[in-house]
Amino acid sequence: MQYSIQGGSLPAVIIQMAPGETLISEVGGRTWSRGPILTETKGGSVGKALGRMISGESIFLNHYTAQGPAEIAFASSFPGRIVARELQPGESVICQKSAFLCATYGVELSVHLQKKLTAGLGGGEGFIMQKVTGPGLAFFEFDGYCPEYNLVPGEQLVCDTGVVAMMDATCQMDIQMVKGVKNILFGGEGIVDTVITGPGKVYLQTMTAANLAKLLIPFLPVKK
Repeated sequence: MQYSIQGGSLPAVIIQMAPGETLISEVGGRTWSRGPILTETKGGSVGKALGRMISGESIFLNHYTAQGPAEIAFASSFPGRIVARELQPGESVICQKSAFLCATYGVELSVHLQKKLTAGLGGGEGFIMQKVTGPGLAFFEFDGYCPEYNLVPGEQLVCDTGVVAMMDATCQMDIQMVKGVKNILFGGEGIVDTVITGPGKVYLQTMTAANLAKLLIPFLPVKK
């Protein structure tokens, strides 16, 4: 399966499929296609479907199977970056609920609950995240610019809340209070920070749809 990621800050992944190859995505994920592709909407087991619903995704997944040489594309829903990640058997990544774009057949999607309630409630990434497990090739969409960090065991990365887009399942997420009343009141960094502890790879995002909405609100016309 060959692919290319095109489009700059408004990217799409364009995938060339050989006969018999299958891709999965959330319902309505495909942007365009060319050639003979059979589309089937499936829910899988009840447990997996409920897990996807809890994580904020659709209960069903679309399966796209090439009946001959074909092309299919999945576009990002927000200006940012599409990242491809080849997952080995049993290898997992933990991502924000809206990050998963599509994957080859065999990749499993499930719900991931933060072990520490405080990290889920205060970290900005949410108590409920999505777990994506290999084997297979998976594509993810992140908002804004997406820097990547490889953390060694015990190394920590301190971030603003909502900045962590995805991390290896070997990483741990927690929160820490900003120290000092003056820093909290006047520092502009909020009350808590998200802390990721290695080992593993971490993907950050510089702009989220929620933050963009906050920036635009003061400029929106007010109805009288």
